[in-house]
Amino acid sequence: MSLSWNEIRVRAKQFAADFVDAHYEKGETQTFYNEFFEVFGIKRRQVARYEEQIKKLSGNTGFIDLFWPKHLLVEQKSAGRDLKAAADQAGEYFDAVKDSEKPRFQLLCDFQNWELLDRDTRESWSFTLAELPEKVDLFAFMIGREKRTYQDQDPVNIEASELMGKIHDELEENGYKGNDLERYLVRLLFMLFADDTGIFQPRDHMLDVIENRTKEDGSDLGLWIQQVFEILDTPEDERQKNLDEDLNKFPYVNGELFSERLRTANFNSAMRDTFLEACRFNWSKVSPAIFGSLFQSVMDPAERRKKGAHYTTEKNIMKLIGPLFLDELRDEFAKLKALRREKFSKLEAFRKHLSTLTFLDPACGCGNFLIIAYRELRRLELDCLVELRKQNVGGKDMLGAQSLSDVDVSQFYGIELEEFPARIAEVAMWMMDHIMNVELGDLFGEVYSRIPLKKSPHITHADALAMDWNDLLPAHQCSYIMGNPPFIGSKYQSVEQRQQVRDIAALGGSGGTLDFVCAWFLNAGAYVNQDSTKAKFAFVTTNSIVQGEQVAQLWPLMFDRYKLEIIFGHRTFEWGSEARGKAHVHVVIIGLTRRDMEPAVKRLFSYETIKSEPEETTHKALTAYLFGADDASNRYRVVKEESRPINGLPRLLTGSKPLDGGHFVLSAEEAALVMKEDKVAAKALRPYIGAQEYINGWTRWVLYFADLTPAEIKSSKFLKERLSAVSSWRSDSKSKPTLAIANTPSIYHVTVVPVAPFLAIPNVSSERREYSPIGWVTPPIIPNQKLRVLLDASEVQFAILTSAMHMAWMRAITGRMKSDYMYSVGVVYNTFPWPEMNDKAKEKVGALAQAVLDARAQFPDSTLADLYDPDLMPPVLRKAHTALDKAVDKLYRSKPFESERERVEHLFGLYEKMVAPLEEKAKEKPKRKKKV
Repeated sequence: MSLSWNEIRVRAKQFAADFVDAHYEKGETQTFYNEFFEVFGIKRRQVARYEEQIKKLSGNTGFIDLFWPKHLLVEQKSAGRDLKAAADQAGEYFDAVKDSEKPRFQLLCDFQNWELLDRDTRESWSFTLAELPEKVDLFAFMIGREKRTYQDQDPVNIEASELMGKIHDELEENGYKGNDLERYLVRLLFMLFADDTGIFQPRDHMLDVIENRTKEDGSDLGLWIQQVFEILDTPEDERQKNLDEDLNKFPYVNGELFSERLRTANFNSAMRDTFLEACRFNWSKVSPAIFGSLFQSVMDPAERRKKGAHYTTEKNIMKLIGPLFLDELRDEFAKLKALRREKFSKLEAFRKHLSTLTFLDPACGCGNFLIIAYRELRRLELDCLVELRKQNVGGKDMLGAQSLSDVDVSQFYGIELEEFPARIAEVAMWMMDHIMNVELGDLFGEVYSRIPLKKSPHITHADALAMDWNDLLPAHQCSYIMGNPPFIGSKYQSVEQRQQVRDIAALGGSGGTLDFVCAWFLNAGAYVNQDSTKAKFAFVTTNSIVQGEQVAQLWPLMFDRYKLEIIFGHRTFEWGSEARGKAHVHVVIIGLTRRDMEPAVKRLFSYETIKSEPEETTHKALTAYLFGADDASNRYRVVKEESRPINGLPRLLTGSKPLDGGHFVLSAEEAALVMKEDKVAAKALRPYIGAQEYINGWTRWVLYFADLTPAEIKSSKFLKERLSAVSSWRSDSKSKPTLAIANTPSIYHVTVVPVAPFLAIPNVSSERREYSPIGWVTPPIIPNQKLRVLLDASEVQFAILTSAMHMAWMRAITGRMKSDYMYSVGVVYNTFPWPEMNDKAKEKVGALAQAVLDARAQFPDSTLADLYDPDLMPPVLRKAHTALDKAVDKLYRSKPFESERERVEHLFGLYEKMVAPLEEKAKEKPKRKKKV
């Protein structure tokens, strides 16, 4: 058992007194450091070596005065000698040490003067021997209590994942597979962490056993590990009396982690070397919050090669748990700290309250959300204990840490489909529990450990969509639900997944096109919509559920079926990893609660760009599109897809769709060759553009047969071959619409061939652009299905559609392809509230629209991609758009709009007024009677 800090300080004071006159390097160094290690209850010979020979990068041989691999390098001098020279020498030694043994800390000492350096953080401290008792906590790393920092990613976590990956691969190649391998690796992970963080005593005890007690050929390593498993599951008073002393030093762990009997694994010399490499790695630097997800990739070599591409960063987890519960709890704590009366009793009640909260992650994976939430709850408890200690009432300081800490891992619940990450989540929670116990013990000057494990997190290996969450945690006992459910679009779901979503949504008809994540929202809605339930919930989700057609399918269920309110939201931002092999997805975070418990103020976090920091605003209500609805009258309004414009505009068409298997479409080079060699086929070729071609200024070509006679087509071998290929491709299709036109191969599935200039709107445009590049296209160009087409368009229509007002509407409600905007005809164009204009207003905006076109014309060699790149946009074009935007804004209201959010909120109010009469009219319309 580790010494308490109180005992360590007493020993440090005695050590300083004993060596007050020490000064001679050669004669006193070894005694000095043997005694120094005893201050911490450590036998120096078990962990550190004197005069470690090392070959420096210069090629010369040197000797490190004291070397503790991974932890400490000491360069000792006689009293009064120059420590700067010692620092240079220590730096040479550090550079020469192999990476797996590089120490974190460096100590320069002349007996009386000490200089300690943390090479990870670059922090350094200088003090005298007499000051050692006051500074002894700087050496917390010697007893496995290191200052921990948490960040989104660290190369050390990747290296740890790779080490476990090597162990996994070697065991699997040797025939150790399946469930046993998964559980074996989980146990090894716990043991490696325990060996470096003070759970095992002395520190590095397991490394010492493996290194010195097992054979170099690895033949007995599996047997030794198996014995350690058994010992860790056996209470000390039940162990055999003649048990090997080294085995008996391992503590009783319990927690069911080591209770199941696993097959003994066999090792060889190479596998032993790999395991020793893992033992020598400093696992105390690995964050349980991050490592769980990295460790999961161990089981899939293809995923492992991405080097931890899929994990949830702590920064992003905090974006969810902050507004869900942590900010509120911290605000309450701050108010209690400021009290002048009844402060102690209320703080104590608050501390007790923390231990009654329960947390559920119904898609917990390796437990990242649970781990971070637990850490933050423990930190809040620690802050509360510090404040209670200041009050010094009722002898509270006399109570031990165990008496005061009530928050425990048993307050946390998770559901995970795969067994291996579920087990990892348990171990990672225990790891975090140990780290927080060390912090608590340090606070009270004693050693505090929950070994053996008496309580466990409740992690269930099950399908969260196929079980009743009440069986794990009754809804009335749940405080908060959170997590990051799987992102699977409707088109990519398996048959079983699609059926699960449809059964839960119960939309009827075709069942809708909801993403897989929606099933978790709906299940959570049903779960909290029970009597006596006060739980709030928040999930991370792809932004598709607050855009496009899914909004009208999902959110009426959340608002009407389950009577929920959105209490906070993060608008679209990039959810990604800083690890190598980056994986990025664009997400929102949405928090909800029952309507009868909604707070008066709702919090909205908006991002200027998807990578920027959020700006927080508060509102009376939030819409499904994550915009404020401060009058709260239209908070439940969702924009439904309309088959025809409800705003008085002419129909917007989608361009031609040949449905030809690619046989009618030619590149510019192919078309040039055909034009040269086949004059008849040349007559059938038309320029053919979609969004990419239109924006980037290049052209493909398509065969269009309407201008050719049957005799002309027959005379061209090229045309006949292409028609035959299309006919065969259509005939082989399983699609009914495709089969229906197999016998008429010269006819397109959808034919849109304008005979006059037309307005083109790209169906997809980069989210970086402030304006989607809209403009006129001239025949004989044929637009394909990637362009939206407005025939006979006017300059006024161009002006409004290219304005910031229309762009705001589009960005708010349209769907996306990755992060790019997909211009929806039914959701965006057909529903956009059109302003009222007199002739004077039309003339003004028409002239400003022409100014935009004139500004573009000044750069004939530039593509629309160049002109609308925010970094390249010419000032004259930006100025023209700004003038047009101001004029269009005034058509909607006289007061200027301060932000895009204001524009959208105003447009939602207009949309409400536009659709309300239509809905009333639909209700009044008499139903047709069935004929008898």
